[in-house]
Amino acid sequence: MGMDVGGKQGGSMATMNVVPLIDILLVLIIIFMVITPLTPKGLNALVPQPAPPNQKQEQQVEQKTIVVQLLDTGNDEDATWDTLGPRLNDVFKERAEKVAFVKGDDGVRFADVARAIDIMRSSGIDKVGLITANLEAGK
Repeated sequence: MGMDVGGKQGGSMATMNVVPLIDILLVLIIIFMVITPLTPKGLNALVPQPAPPNQKQEQQVEQKTIVVQLLDTGNDEDATWDTLGPRLNDVFKERAEKVAFVKGDDGVRFADVARAIDIMRSSGIDKVGLITANLEAGK
């Protein structure tokens, strides 16, 4: 902090010394310039890999996409809420990539979709996606 001596009234007048402030700002600029190139950019994407030419048809059937479909009718249930978890465990037991999708009808409550996602995550499925009518139609 600097000090001016003298003046019209004969007292001292204090002025702010801005040199330390400029030094701090320069150090911060250098730190941000060093950190900026280290930040990751872009999104992680899974690129589909082509199947080997000598792969059997039976292995392709086992690697199909798993879709849990929630129907609003409730009459014809292939799996109940109690059997969904163990059934998914059996399906994904030998798979390396644990990805599944949830598809719900228009009349299905969101609570049921959330319950299905919760069961899928507790069954060890890493990535759960949602399929909508527009996505299925290719729009």
